[in-house]
Amino acid sequence: MPEGDSVWKLARRLDRALLGRTVTRSDFRVPRLATRDLAGREVLEHHTHGKHLLTRFSGGVTLHSHLLMDGEWSVTGVGKRLPPRLQRDVRVVLETPTGTAWGLRLHQLDLVATDQESRVIGHLGPDLMHDDLDRPEAVRRLLTDPGTPLVSALLDQTRVAGLGNLWVNELAFLVGVSPWTPIGEVDVPRLVDRAATALRHSATVAGAYQVTTGTGRRGESHWVAGRQRRPCLRCGTTVRMVEEVPNDPANRRTWWCPHCQPGPGPEARAR
Repeated sequence: MPEGDSVWKLARRLDRALLGRTVTRSDFRVPRLATRDLAGREVLEHHTHGKHLLTRFSGGVTLHSHLLMDGEWSVTGVGKRLPPRLQRDVRVVLETPTGTAWGLRLHQLDLVATDQESRVIGHLGPDLMHDDLDRPEAVRRLLTDPGTPLVSALLDQTRVAGLGNLWVNELAFLVGVSPWTPIGEVDVPRLVDRAATALRHSATVAGAYQVTTGTGRRGESHWVAGRQRRPCLRCGTTVRMVEEVPNDPANRRTWWCPHCQPGPGPEARAR
């Protein structure tokens, strides 16, 4: 699943392709938007909040999209099209004089007035990528239920927005606690600062995208995520993994080093 840094980088890529261009043709391939038309509107901004992308157009209209697990945006040059095998996945087409943006497998797609964006993102917590991050509010929301396991609290986008499964597992390792440690037992202000710094570094520094160990060498870019049955890069203990609970966003696949991350085990999962 794309995380906050992924969507921020996507927004910058779409900036290069679309910003300041006027849409010459739009095509919405979802029934409830099929009659809507953005032709003639200028692309003003690509704004992100957590994992949500907001494409703002002249005339006060915003296209909201969420990639969920498998969505993506692709850009082609003038007169180019996506391969036929991908056409069935296209949900929206935005054509401009300099190229075309294609939204594929976008399970959440909405058109709203720009001054009513809260309809689609108002439920979200503070965005860790934003320069004006409200840290006290992020801390307050994370501590709303102090007994919630760390990874479950961080995955809850209504508390803080932008962290996905990779980052919450890596952050648990970096702060040296079990993923199921109650959030109230963690230094939450320091955790918020660390999470914000990590996401921004990942998104903005060349070669640092989702590298949590400081090295991009194959198999060594993450401390625990994806490293089940392999030795911990810090202590050599075998990294463990527990599968996700189906259809439960609070209990995703989880990795941890039992030695470097003392505390409760999977039996303490959120219910």
